Amino acid sequence: MFDKNRVARWCAPALLGLFALALTTLLQAQVTPDDPDWKELDAPTPPAFSTGKLLPLDMPPYVSVKFGIDPSTLSIGVDGIVRYVVVTRNTSGTVNAMFEGIRCGTGEVKTYARANDKGMWSTVTEPKWRVFTDNLPSKHAWVFARQAACDGRATAASSTSDIIKALKK
Repeated sequence: MFDKNRVARWCAPALLGLFALALTTLLQAQVTPDDPDWKELDAPTPPAFSTGKLLPLDMPPYVSVKFGIDPSTLSIGVDGIVRYVVVTRNTSGTVNAMFEGIRCGTGEVKTYARANDKGMWSTVTEPKWRVFTDNLPSKHAWVFARQAACDGRATAASSTSDIIKALKK
């Protein structure tokens, strides 16, 4: 006689294992570089930025620092890197900025330069790619990637106008 409950008890763990394996493979594919010969272009000089038309990032409510992207600084390089200036404002009103790049295919961010509250840039001497999930002081790059910069968290958005539209939603 066919016992449906017995078959279900046997199949459920097997199906769950297959699902976990498929999910792991999919997640690994999203952070594996497509091109082992990929080379990053030289980063441009940090652009001038404005605090007047910032597009806010949807940070979690417990984050007191406000983050916004200056849309005039957005670019997508032929190397696939989304570069931008993110401006921060803390609860006391102090404004700082960072010129960064996101590599969507690997889930990484790099800070090229930082600006102080007077808008003066200081370049990072040896900028390094860091994975979004590293223990960083802020998860704003991960939020920006998910909210607008990356299409499906695997490739850069197709245009800066698409990024701006996604930030305005």
